[in-house]
Amino acid sequence: NRKIHLLKSAGFPEDYLEPVYDCPDCKDTGYIGQEPCSCFHQAMIDHLYSGSNMAKILARENFRTFREDYYSDQMTKQGLPSPRRNIQKVVEHCKTFISRFPNHDNILFQGSTGVGKTFLSHCIAKEIMNRGFTCVYMTAFQLFDTLAKHTFGREKNAQQETSANLIFQCDLLIIDDLGTEMTNTFVASQLFSCLNERHLRKNSTIISTNLSLEELRDRYSDRVFSRITSHYDLCKLTGPDIRMYKKRMQNISDN
Repeated sequence: NRKIHLLKSAGFPEDYLEPVYDCPDCKDTGYIGQEPCSCFHQAMIDHLYSGSNMAKILARENFRTFREDYYSDQMTKQGLPSPRRNIQKVVEHCKTFISRFPNHDNILFQGSTGVGKTFLSHCIAKEIMNRGFTCVYMTAFQLFDTLAKHTFGREKNAQQETSANLIFQCDLLIIDDLGTEMTNTFVASQLFSCLNERHLRKNSTIISTNLSLEELRDRYSDRVFSRITSHYDLCKLTGPDIRMYKKRMQNISDN
């Protein structure tokens, strides 16, 4: 009581000398009881990302730097909404997904090369991580390579074990460029196992792909097709390749 009185009389709050924790849930111990805290999992993810340049990518690709003027506002020949109107709806859906997180929502970004699927995935990843949730971003190749090493590796190290566990346990898993990997029976079975396990755990997943729904079914089996069509919100992106558009604009500017 004397200490509190002295602090208040000197103009300080009564808890001025109490420790300030980055994570009030576990008080920076990394554990709540016997279970790892979410901050511990995120620290492991940050460690894994540190060698992949992911932090720099998220600083560059986020909703603040997203530009819808790269998308045409002209109506399509089929009478569908213009690419710009379409991307506005997709971005609105992404922000709703973030505001409702954590939930059991999932997203399938579908579209041709260069229409912004990976960029939007990065936008969501940054917002989710900024809110203190665990998020793992992997290309399809990285995902199946990690699962293969975990399944068939003779000498499993701690990082491989952690990477494999986080695929199933993280709050949000982002699988980028599904369909660019070499597909076989192992890949198809592991994809279903991953999606099914995360569905049972009620953890959200985002997938981006150039493949159509029919191509997903033919490549990965009816079980995967059923899981995705039943539990994922389809966000189809349209328009030309933004990378090529930016390159043309740069060439015009240089000339």
